[in-house]
Amino acid sequence: RRTPAPAWLPTAKGEEGDFCLRSSDCAAGLCCARHFWSKICKPVLREGQVCTRHRRKGTHGLEIFQRCQCAEGLACRLQREHGPADTSRLHTCQRH
Repeated sequence: RRTPAPAWLPTAKGEEGDFCLRSSDCAAGLCCARHFWSKICKPVLREGQVCTRHRRKGTHGLEIFQRCQCAEGLACRLQREHGPADTSRLHTCQRH
């Protein structure tokens, strides 16, 4: 038996910026991610966009501003800088 959705949750798939509980509440190309103390539909990350790499399982929930995962076919990897000072810790979505 399914319980009805809360009144504030739209019956159609949420667009970018709409409140959500899980990614399935959002339209294609969006995921449900934390924004302050609520969750909204945000765009899935494309190639070259900055992503968050989590070293330990469960740390994703500690973020106030979560990012979506990289789109299918992309992985969140350390961005390689050219030159001797390769000290960047910036991660971007890159092809496998």
